[in-house]
Amino acid sequence: MNILGRIAAIICAINTVVGTILSWLSVGIVLVCFTVVVQRYVFAVSHVWMQDLYIWLNGAMFTGVAGFALLRDNHVRVDIFYRPATPKKKAVIDLIGVVLFLLPSMYVVWIYALPFVQRSWRYGEGSANVGGMPGLFVLKTFILAFAVLIALQGVAMILRSILMLAGREDLVPARLRYGRGEDPTHPTEAV
Repeated sequence: MNILGRIAAIICAINTVVGTILSWLSVGIVLVCFTVVVQRYVFAVSHVWMQDLYIWLNGAMFTGVAGFALLRDNHVRVDIFYRPATPKKKAVIDLIGVVLFLLPSMYVVWIYALPFVQRSWRYGEGSANVGGMPGLFVLKTFILAFAVLIALQGVAMILRSILMLAGREDLVPARLRYGRGEDPTHPTEAV
């Protein structure tokens, strides 16, 4: 059982590092967008590659931080049954949800995106806009990263559920515990 807790902790660490780093792209998005607006409306200058840049940064950030958002329980959830449930019931709900919905969905994303991304890399695909950014294939690769990071976090959720159902809550990494207040990145919410 110790190994399950350690694997879950490693997955959480990966998503935390990736999510924290890529969340800083939001600053870049704001700066590039601000620069585009100032150039266009103050200096009457426009660069297509800069417009591509903030859109691409936005796409990279949101696909790259999705696993981190799942770790932090920031995705939209219908809490009619989940919120009042006991930790063991939450573990069952998560286990069923991840196995029946999340992992199969990420498999479908991977299967359909892989040829799309491979073709983009073969062509060295760039922006469809004249004067746009090269390297669209790198951005498209974030679709695969999205599927992997979400699936990994789903595995961590499965491991948490197994540990919770086995009565080994002590082995669940702090970031995965039910009740948010145990982790400094999850302040306790008002009920």
